[in-house]
Amino acid sequence: MAKLAKGDKIPAFKLKDQNDEWVDINEHLGQSPLVIYFYPKDDTPGCTREACSFRDSFEDFEAHNAKVFGISADSPRSHKRFAEKHRLNFTLLSDQGHKVEKQFGVPRSVLGLLPGRVTYIIDKEGIIQYVFNSQLNADKHVREAIRVIKSFSKSP
Repeated sequence: MAKLAKGDKIPAFKLKDQNDEWVDINEHLGQSPLVIYFYPKDDTPGCTREACSFRDSFEDFEAHNAKVFGISADSPRSHKRFAEKHRLNFTLLSDQGHKVEKQFGVPRSVLGLLPGRVTYIIDKEGIIQYVFNSQLNADKHVREAIRVIKSFSKSP
């Protein structure tokens, strides 16, 4: 599938979360904006920094009724350990077959060996409003997500 971009509707998907429960993304559409970020691996330096940044900014997302979902190919069990170790306060989803990563067209990095680090900001209707792709600048994913989510609340 081609890489999803601003203006595209996100695909329907169901993945297991860190509690081994199914999450159907369609159940969240129509309710609130979504921040869906893809990251390479639980408990690695960049991914931990990014996840903790989302954790520490959770109130900013909550203030704008936005829900945050982190997605990687790690198992629900790995996600649970990662979430507990770093007291993460948002949902981690397990995409073990890289199916959703491929549906979104997340580019791989480092000669195609590592999963990419891409954040999608999605409005209530499921339309992508912003995409930020940076393998090395993990902290900027959160800053960009907050900036865009805040713009949803501004009057035209």
